[in-house]
Amino acid sequence: MTTLRIPADEAGARALQDTLRTRVVLDEPGPPPGTGTVTGVDVAYDDERDVVVAAAVVLDAATLEVVAEATATGQVTFPYIPGLLAFREIPTVLAALESLSADPGLVVCDGYGQAHPRRFGLASHLGVLTGLPVIGVAKNPFTFSYEQPGPHRGDRSPLLDGDEVVGQALRTQDGTKPVYVSVGHRTGLDNACAHTLLLARGFRQPETTRRADALCRRALREATGRGPARAPGPGA
Repeated sequence: MTTLRIPADEAGARALQDTLRTRVVLDEPGPPPGTGTVTGVDVAYDDERDVVVAAAVVLDAATLEVVAEATATGQVTFPYIPGLLAFREIPTVLAALESLSADPGLVVCDGYGQAHPRRFGLASHLGVLTGLPVIGVAKNPFTFSYEQPGPHRGDRSPLLDGDEVVGQALRTQDGTKPVYVSVGHRTGLDNACAHTLLLARGFRQPETTRRADALCRRALREATGRGPARAPGPGA
């Protein structure tokens, strides 16, 4: 595992992203969809108290049954800056992953990987630090453009930064808004989309994200006596 560093300021964070992104592996296909385990990670905040809670939920990739789960609670130590959200979340997410009693397998983040201005969103950052295959499945396209995919489950269209494909807008259910899939580390984009479709069997969001979101919100209520001060944002 690469040593975790939290920079002191915005300039340091951007410089660290530029350094770590050179370690992202983009030439591996990733684990076959529907095999092994797959883990969702998500966070919830109490902004008034600067508390962040992370959850990691391991599912059997074939049955989507829960194999293991863990939470971690920490203090927010980095300000909210678009494009640098990973620095607020990474320490607590890592603590939750390290507490798991099962192999995480593929990790699915509620956020971005290559679909990031510096090609180093939370999914890439987490992958480099842990060495695990990681993908990002976000609820919005951040700053990138795309054509609406077709109306049916499995339809998709490229998420573009100019002429560069940084992800896919993927329709996971007929007639719903797409999700935005990007590679984080050690997996390919087609594979990431295939995993996302298998995980989103009955809902727009992957079951990994749904389970992790519910768990971190519950853990935050238990830790603070109240729910999130705001909905968790996607990990950029």
